[in-house]
Amino acid sequence: MIALLCGEPVLTGDKWVVIDVHGIGYHVQVTQPALQQLAGTCGTVKLHTHMAVREDAITLYGFLHQSELEMFRILIGVTGIGPQIAMNLLSQIGIDEFAMAILNEDEKALMRISGIGAKGAKRLILELRDKMKKISETLPKGETGTGSMAVHDAVSALVSLGFAENESRDAVMAAARASGSSPTVQVLIKAALAHLKER
Repeated sequence: MIALLCGEPVLTGDKWVVIDVHGIGYHVQVTQPALQQLAGTCGTVKLHTHMAVREDAITLYGFLHQSELEMFRILIGVTGIGPQIAMNLLSQIGIDEFAMAILNEDEKALMRISGIGAKGAKRLILELRDKMKKISETLPKGETGTGSMAVHDAVSALVSLGFAENESRDAVMAAARASGSSPTVQVLIKAALAHLKER
């Protein structure tokens, strides 16, 4: 079982990165926020990994934070949620934001995630409510950089202005990383709009 990789990112693609560990390249599936961070990184990085073994493939899923790996393992334990849906979920919503959606039984927030329909949202809430209560008590706020309510509100505002949800989230995430601190919704929207205009 490969649980951790420390090496240099040498190739990136759609939802994957190759990590060079002493001359051996490991092909790792990663979330969109992790991919954006790794694409601009030089030097050694550390990925917490989950290795999935099937008859026809061995797949590594990598995460920058241990909490993301733990959430991934919780998600794939839910009926009907496979690794790809779990990765989509972690790409599109922060852990604390997801926990709040489960605790508040906010089906609409969950259904905005690609691959999650009405039945899937209900199942997530039913199966994860108790686990999310425990996680929300111990979760370090903003550990993944994607979970603040300001980010969520800024994305919603851009979507209401007519931008696609994926590009809105990417722009807001870039703005949030650039700010470094805890930016307000207004600051995020302004910076994200500037980012979108550059495209």
